[in-house]
Amino acid sequence: MELLGVHARVDAAGNLCGFYPGTERKAPRLLIGSHLDTVPNAGAYDGVLGVVLALALLEELRGRRLAFGIEVLGFSEEEGVRFGIPFIGSRALVGRLDRELLDAQDAQGISVRKAIQNFGLNPEEIPQAELESDALGYIEFHIEQGPVLENLNQPLAAVEAIAGQSRLEFIFCGRANHAGTTPMHLRRDALAGAAEWISAVEQAARGVHGLVATVGKIGVKLGATNVIAGEARLTLDVRHRSDDIRLRAVEDLIGKAREIVARRRLSVTETTLLDQRAVAMDSVLVEEIERAICKTGCKPHRMTSGAGHDAMIVAEKIPAAMIFLRSPGGISHDPAESIAVEDVEKAIECGLHLLDQLAASPEFQKRINRA
Repeated sequence: MELLGVHARVDAAGNLCGFYPGTERKAPRLLIGSHLDTVPNAGAYDGVLGVVLALALLEELRGRRLAFGIEVLGFSEEEGVRFGIPFIGSRALVGRLDRELLDAQDAQGISVRKAIQNFGLNPEEIPQAELESDALGYIEFHIEQGPVLENLNQPLAAVEAIAGQSRLEFIFCGRANHAGTTPMHLRRDALAGAAEWISAVEQAARGVHGLVATVGKIGVKLGATNVIAGEARLTLDVRHRSDDIRLRAVEDLIGKAREIVARRRLSVTETTLLDQRAVAMDSVLVEEIERAICKTGCKPHRMTSGAGHDAMIVAEKIPAAMIFLRSPGGISHDPAESIAVEDVEKAIECGLHLLDQLAASPEFQKRINRA
């Protein structure tokens, strides 16, 4: 970054930050970036590609200044792998890295606060990581992590919303018994009831446009070959860009579980683990991204992100938008994750058009003046 005339630093939350000045000494700043952390057994592009693309845009400017400065951000701890809490770096930017979160611990009993100290940073300085009043907006380039763009044969898309997400745990309870001596009509098989409900989850999601629902984890007691299951624990993950549709689907699936257990003489309890609202991206930025995609010769496409991103956190404070790049095979969070060089070229071209458009945009000029 320093070779590009960028002042680089690491803030108290471990975010890598680099500021490229604008034409005026006190010009406001546009933030561009993504996250630097990853998941176990991961690919090479999820997150870090967005940081590299931000630097590539600065390189392509070749020293040219704009009406706004550009701050490159490499967020820390987006994935939530170590502490079970995602978006630690971007939460610091919006002032949501509170005492409770700092006290959260990893599997070895090390708190977020202690990990920050061990990294050589001072957690007492985290308030200094908050966004300054001159921040105009945030742009994030990211691989799609899914198959939509590949199926459309399109390299880029403008993300207009990030889906809301519900996570629940269900516990189906029946009666454990001998698999050989208990007639079928006298069984209270918790796993059989859970299996019927899993099929109902898939069927319900297929019937609502844009809804995805997943039972991703199941645990059975006693878990023996010759024992009828007395208990089955399952997770449910439901996502949609409309919070009303998502929450209604969750209620319907809870109702379906209760209907199944009543018929099978079982019981069920559910616990909500996460209720994360959908986040709309800034309409002005989304429109400008679409225009920039068109200028690259590509067909514009808008889509919803089913995965969470730092953009949804930053959007709490400033306008935010995302640009997706095609994921070959729709593969992500795996070493087979890849990217096409020509798609990266289109993303850089799109980004340069976008910077020039924003510098000339009357609406964005108003934001510059307000900042």
